Amino acid sequence: MVSRVNNVPPLDLTQQYAQIGDEIGAAVQKVLASGGYIGGPAVKSFEQEFASYTGVSDCVGCNSGTDALILALRALKIGPGDEVITTPFTFFASAETISAVGATPVFVDIDSGTFNLDIELLEAAITEKTKAIMPVHIFGQPTDMTRLMEIATKHNLAVIEDCAQSVGAEWESRKVGSIGHVGCFSFYPTKNLGACGDGGAVTTNDRALAASMRMLKEHGQSSRYFYEEIGYNSRLDALQAVILSIKLRYLDSWNSQRREKAAVYSEFLSRVPGVAVPKELPAAKPVWNQYTIRLTSQECAPNSSGDFRDSVRTKLQESGIGSMVYYPLPLHLQPVYKSLGYQAGQLPVAEQVCREVLSLPMFPELSRDQQERAIYGLKDCLAKGDRV
Repeated sequence: MVSRVNNVPPLDLTQQYAQIGDEIGAAVQKVLASGGYIGGPAVKSFEQEFASYTGVSDCVGCNSGTDALILALRALKIGPGDEVITTPFTFFASAETISAVGATPVFVDIDSGTFNLDIELLEAAITEKTKAIMPVHIFGQPTDMTRLMEIATKHNLAVIEDCAQSVGAEWESRKVGSIGHVGCFSFYPTKNLGACGDGGAVTTNDRALAASMRMLKEHGQSSRYFYEEIGYNSRLDALQAVILSIKLRYLDSWNSQRREKAAVYSEFLSRVPGVAVPKELPAAKPVWNQYTIRLTSQECAPNSSGDFRDSVRTKLQESGIGSMVYYPLPLHLQPVYKSLGYQAGQLPVAEQVCREVLSLPMFPELSRDQQERAIYGLKDCLAKGDRV
């Protein structure tokens, strides 16, 4: 049996709470005593703070990152008969929300180094039905937004940035969520800026879009008891808002610590045969929600099912080292999208990446000792030489 005391978890939120728990407790008690739990000054204040942080004119808080995507799609009038280009290598919500508004997701293959959309393949996927592109800044790695926006502008397409894993990341010194027409954020507890429950937000520099999304998240209500559209009950509650306002003050520091951990991983693991470390583009400033490697050993052949990766993960777990697999099956091959007609082999990079990826422990408080245990534990599992 491995001692749990010495385990290296993939994520540990208890250390973050230990750091700021007193501040959170005092703020939550103040909201509870106020009796104002929905809307009000706490939500308004966070929206203003987050808009300023992201570098946009408007932020609209909502219930979740999933709802943020739906609000963006609805505000942009995307629906039945429309197509939205996105990545097959992401959490299901990115495609699910496109389907939820009646549109069709169109999947484009990814770059094996960044795991983001392969911009070289983007333009060929555009048809007369295409209305938007939804890049996902996966694992906190910004997509090449310069080239993507050039293509979108050329074809008059909206751009919805899925920033669920990338709050605080930058492309050419601009925060993600401020470059496209709308930015969509998740504040799920495991995110770099995480609530103590569900939460999300949309950001934009388009006041008309902001007004539309604000109305949609309040049942389509233009003024009290007067409804312009069928909307949603998708509000960010006051308790989560004050928690997020506190955490926002620490976000840059936490992201800096994540970058330090990522640099250590890349320095040591880039020397390990059979391991491909993630590629960081020169114009990008990632925030590493996950640090994800690919196991490219000969034993992990292109046509394998991922068994080699899974056996490595099992060995790590037996040594007390946690890891995660994001994601084992690309979206275009998910059972729910069988009707779209995609076949195995059609998006080969995403399919191979899904067999190879392994996310290592990553959180700001990860100690050097824990990180070295993860690095050397992985090397031992791969049986690739002595310690660095």
